[in-house]
Amino acid sequence: MRASVNADDNGRGRGGPEPEAIRFFGTTWVGHDRGYAARRAAATAGSLAAALASCLVLRFAYQGLEIAEVGSFVSMLVVVTFAVCGAAAFRRTWEGFGRRPAGPGREESLRGLHAIGFIGSLAAYFLRSLTEAPGEGLRRREYEAALVRYERRRTARTGDPAARGAAKGGKREHG
Repeated sequence: MRASVNADDNGRGRGGPEPEAIRFFGTTWVGHDRGYAARRAAATAGSLAAALASCLVLRFAYQGLEIAEVGSFVSMLVVVTFAVCGAAAFRRTWEGFGRRPAGPGREESLRGLHAIGFIGSLAAYFLRSLTEAPGEGLRRREYEAALVRYERRRTARTGDPAARGAAKGGKREHG
């Protein structure tokens, strides 16, 4: 969980966990305010434009292979490599919107896959941004869980201590 507890300049808590910012959205995803809809529209259009431009660049690269007459085996190998890496990068990116990565070492080892399959990652970003800010669902679940934990801790520290004891099954006799 990455939500942090707010603190003012004196180090005193202000009132609970703070939501984690999402790239291009900041914390507008919490209340869908401060230009959230415009940001989502821009993210959607931008990721689609980037994916289309990337396809065009790959097409030019493939034409370069044809001009160089490298042979059908190498051309097919390049196409299959980009297709497989694109599909794998799409899947990893899509799953990354729903759960945190297993570890930094694992993500580091897959950097090459994401670099080759960048169109798959852009496609996943585009599709997710049609419904929400990419990563919003995960961060919302984490933030709401942090709020619940904070409320439990806060309510456990406040109130009548005798009532807390009675709630735990301990009866007090006054007398």
